[in-house]
Amino acid sequence: MLKKELQIFNFGDLLNYFPYKYIDRTRFYKIREIQPELPHVQVLARLTHFEILGEKHTKRLVAQALDDTGVIELVWFQGIKWIEKTLIIGKAYILFGKPGFFNGKAQMAHPEMELYSPEALQRKGNLTLQPAYNSTEKLKQFQLDSKGLQKLITGLLEQYLKDVHENLPAYIINRFKLINRLDAYKNIHFPEDAAKLNEAIHRLKFEELFLLQLKLLKNKLLHTQKFKGNIFGSVGTYFNEFYHNKLPFPLTNAQKRVLKEIRQDTQRGVQMNRLLQGDVGSGKTVVALMSMLIAIDNGFQTCIMAPTEILANQHYQTIKELVGDDFIEVGLLTGSTTQKARKVLHQKLESGDLKILIGTHALIEDKVQYKNLGFVVIDEQHRFGVEQRAKLWRKNAIPPHILVMTATPIPRTLAMTLYGDLDISVIDELPVGRKPIKTVHFYEAQRLRMFGFMKEEIAKGRQVYIVYPLIQESEKLDLKNLMDGIEVMSIEFPLPQFRISIVHGKLKAAEKQFEMNRFIKGETQIMVATTVIEVGVNIPNASVMIIENAERFGLSQLHQLRGRVGRGAEQSFCILMSSAKLSHDGRIRLNTMVKTNNGFEIAETDLQLRGPGNIEGTQQSGVLDLKVANIVTDQELLITVRKFVESIFEKDPQLAAPENQIFHQSVKSKGEGLTWNKIS
Repeated sequence: MLKKELQIFNFGDLLNYFPYKYIDRTRFYKIREIQPELPHVQVLARLTHFEILGEKHTKRLVAQALDDTGVIELVWFQGIKWIEKTLIIGKAYILFGKPGFFNGKAQMAHPEMELYSPEALQRKGNLTLQPAYNSTEKLKQFQLDSKGLQKLITGLLEQYLKDVHENLPAYIINRFKLINRLDAYKNIHFPEDAAKLNEAIHRLKFEELFLLQLKLLKNKLLHTQKFKGNIFGSVGTYFNEFYHNKLPFPLTNAQKRVLKEIRQDTQRGVQMNRLLQGDVGSGKTVVALMSMLIAIDNGFQTCIMAPTEILANQHYQTIKELVGDDFIEVGLLTGSTTQKARKVLHQKLESGDLKILIGTHALIEDKVQYKNLGFVVIDEQHRFGVEQRAKLWRKNAIPPHILVMTATPIPRTLAMTLYGDLDISVIDELPVGRKPIKTVHFYEAQRLRMFGFMKEEIAKGRQVYIVYPLIQESEKLDLKNLMDGIEVMSIEFPLPQFRISIVHGKLKAAEKQFEMNRFIKGETQIMVATTVIEVGVNIPNASVMIIENAERFGLSQLHQLRGRVGRGAEQSFCILMSSAKLSHDGRIRLNTMVKTNNGFEIAETDLQLRGPGNIEGTQQSGVLDLKVANIVTDQELLITVRKFVESIFEKDPQLAAPENQIFHQSVKSKGEGLTWNKIS
């Protein structure tokens, strides 16, 4: 039952099933101190009277108890006969429960009651912070509510706690003033007081982040030692020709810095494993292409793997445009590629004639064989799994160098956790001359003003995107849907002066491409669409992005959508349309978008609002399955721990020193040091 409901498979899992809150039973309230907003109160009072009132369905047991400040009424609606037998008038009781008021009198329904005695105060649960555990409706049917889980964990601690061994050496415990592991487990489940609880939480947070970073950095070190890499010894004709004669704009200092980092990586004889972060429009693709040209100059083939066909097509068009037809051949392989075209691609790859291949998961199929694959770019917009990456490594005798690109800027602490085993490069400036997109927030009442602005921009020869969160009417969500929007558009923007492209998920691929091509060629002025992926094309002439029901989109989605404009030399605009009723988080999201264009600031706010576990696509291989630590609220601790782990590996890369021997088991597993029995 515990397996299915709470993913508790053994005693180790149960020990690490921590309370989600603590009920404060460290003090007794006087009756006159009781306030209705208090979640729980503990009262010491003498029972003076009780009686049964009402008939059948309205029957209830009502009692009165008093202290030296007033009277409290106690009420039971169930188990009346049994409770009546246990009550003793004139005796003092420890009462605990949720307070309320009825007719101006303090009241407690179904209180926990225990006869007062000095011994009763010593028992676990009284005068302590009482743990509360999450349970489920099914478990509650088997008496495994919070109290039931508390009993299970009490028994576990009494029987097995002696077998919980220390997993940090004394020098770390002393340096960071940590309590020992045994006391940490005792006090996180049954804290002696608030100070002990804080010490326990801090110790277990430190341990969790430390062991995570130890594993990530150990993997990184092992990777460096295990995987040899091809050496790109020279920069040759392809790179120089592109840099001097084809590059359409000067590189930013950030782009130059990242190219230098990649250049150094590919000369060390070790496989490069690097993450390239950059904001929308910061020029990641150009950096990736120029790195690929260095690989080609050294006799190697290259490829780019994208998560969707539309993004693969976008990369293909962008790179074809950058290199031109006469410079180097670029191939495209997706699910839509015909068998005939595939056959030609396979032959050119095996012979080594095709130097750049762009595609989707199709690139990792067994039948796709390269002559000499030396450099792989992975567009991780919807993160690929580790196993999918590894399949690309195995495409060559010596694994190719790997550059992972992410279009969503990642806050430093999240990057440290998610990509802790990769080297990280950041492009933190936009190309020279790129004008920041002006973002405004309009309410529904300002729609006519928005239409007027659209007409002004279209009159200047510009194009407009309008994005809706839904395609059809939803009974649950009162959203302005795409079909209604098109109807309004056709009235406000009549033919022949205005033409509209429509792109949504229910269109067939050919229909979608037809509509997108019309917009790309300038045959339509307005593109009405449903998602950012389906608008995945770069159109410098599109200068306005209107996002309907913007409050329904996440921050990263809004930022990605906004990045679809601002690609040309003209001033671009993003208009966020919303209803007047906004949630607290919705208002913060829209205000953040208006306030800043900085993707890293936006990502930081997004992380704080949504938490690491809720960010779409970031949960991978259990990396974020943290029990105690939180990378949003524990950023300072994470940075401290990361630096400290780095210093350990600098001094002792093999963890061979006697004081570091304890880490070997921790790197391999949870390292509990206990033979944890299975829970049936």
